[in-house]
Amino acid sequence: MKLIISGGGTGGHIFPALSIAAKVKQKDPSADILFVGAEGRMEMEKVPAAGYPIIGLNVAGLQRHSILKNLALPFKLAQSFFKARRILNQFRPDAVVGVGGYASGPVLWCASHKGIPCLIQEQNSFAGLTNKMLGKKVDCICVAYEGMERFFPQDKLVFTGNPIRAGIAPADDATRNEGIRFYGLNPQRRHILVLGGSLGSRTLNESLMGWIEQGCKGGEDVDILWQCGKYYLTEVEGFMRQHKNPCIHHTDFISRMDLAYAAADIVISRSGASSISELCVCRKATIFVPSPNVAEDHQTFNAKSLVNKGAAMMVKDADAREQLMPKAIKLVHDRQVMKAMEKNMEPLGITDAADRIVEQIYKIAK
Repeated sequence: MKLIISGGGTGGHIFPALSIAAKVKQKDPSADILFVGAEGRMEMEKVPAAGYPIIGLNVAGLQRHSILKNLALPFKLAQSFFKARRILNQFRPDAVVGVGGYASGPVLWCASHKGIPCLIQEQNSFAGLTNKMLGKKVDCICVAYEGMERFFPQDKLVFTGNPIRAGIAPADDATRNEGIRFYGLNPQRRHILVLGGSLGSRTLNESLMGWIEQGCKGGEDVDILWQCGKYYLTEVEGFMRQHKNPCIHHTDFISRMDLAYAAADIVISRSGASSISELCVCRKATIFVPSPNVAEDHQTFNAKSLVNKGAAMMVKDADAREQLMPKAIKLVHDRQVMKAMEKNMEPLGITDAADRIVEQIYKIAK
């Protein structure tokens, strides 16, 4: 198998892509896998660290707040399409997989026009414009939510779920205790995990900082494990120097997410597709704060798919600074509601999504 995996931009695209690559390698250690990403984006660091080669395209998305930056967009797209064709001609893949992100569009478009079998892994409950356009051209579309025939040809849809990182599983007492020790938490206290994503979330950070400034009301018996994101680390570190609190543990990136989930009683998170998939497998009572800065407001649709099943709660981004932490403090002390949410999450967790996707890759490959 010679396989190209294209896309990235955020951990929500990169970690599923790496899970798929690992499963292909597990099935066939001699498989030749090449990643194609966007220059300057997170995948250019994370993919080589995982042991795979990657080529970057000079491609970017539409900038909502900068007209000047958008002037260069047509030239970047033209360069990216030219380079994508060259990569395909040189590597000659048996199949191409797109996981979303800036780079997946040019690569899948060129591959489909060359007759190379293509697969889309659509992680969200609301498909983006690029994937909707490509859906008619690719051979298979792997999805994680019901009702995706509104966006794609039904005969190409395969329900697989979203791939998750290795080691993500429901916590037992031993794993929970290991997570508590690893992150230096107090085993006698309740634990809230705050996840702003790999790049961070200003809304979640400001919600938490406002609560800390008010004296951590209601959280006298609560420890916070806070992923603030690399973009906000300097700001958060300065804030915490002024508001020293041994019960607040902040970091820019969580490397042992399995132990972070295990230690947590509840989670506060953006509602990216990969985060939702992992939380469903872990069965963690969660309050989602959908990001408003994503295409088609897809994170709201992702969160509602769980809220409607009684498996999660949701706070709108605009309301988070006032409502989020009081709601989280109330939830972390209500074991009955937590247990009900965990039970409702259980049937939504899919642990073999990567295996299902790899099976489809081999079905369509030359």
